[in-house]
Amino acid sequence: TMLREVGAVYRKEMRAYFVSPVPYFVMALFAAYTAWKFFFRDETAFFIYGRADMYRGFFYEFEYVLVILVALIGMRLWASEYNAGTIETLVTLPVRTSSLVLGKFLGGWTLVLVCFLATAAIPITVASLGDMDWGPVHGGYLGAFLFCGALLSLGTWISSLTRHQILAAVLTGACGGLFILMYALSTKLGSFF
Repeated sequence: TMLREVGAVYRKEMRAYFVSPVPYFVMALFAAYTAWKFFFRDETAFFIYGRADMYRGFFYEFEYVLVILVALIGMRLWASEYNAGTIETLVTLPVRTSSLVLGKFLGGWTLVLVCFLATAAIPITVASLGDMDWGPVHGGYLGAFLFCGALLSLGTWISSLTRHQILAAVLTGACGGLFILMYALSTKLGSFF
């Protein structure tokens, strides 16, 4: 069945991710950067406001970090298969193409979720320092996770078009940056646009 095929591809992807030290480095770097940005960055530092609030410092301009994270995760989805010469073996397996794509996408999206879990100490720390409203935190994480899913689907497609992982990462990052730019321009130009 399709669910079994997707599960097999998903397990292969997860093994490929967590055998290498690169995902651990990406997770640690993501967690460290977001913690530094939230607690110590000058204009949005948590300690300046004296309130248990995560929106202003953590989710403010969070999309820039997410574009880089998704570009790093998505760059290897298909480009690494071309680069390693395993694409022929992969596509000749008795698995539907849709199962291959969905399994690889879900593997990358799970890695995004694990990166988010690596930042769980931040809201726990904020909640221990004051009375924090958890609604915006849950909503912010859900929105960020869905944004990453949308961008990862685009990155999956871009990765399938090239043999070079760096090119796939740059193009995915450029597309994500274009989306952010379009949003910033629409807020500056007004609701008509």
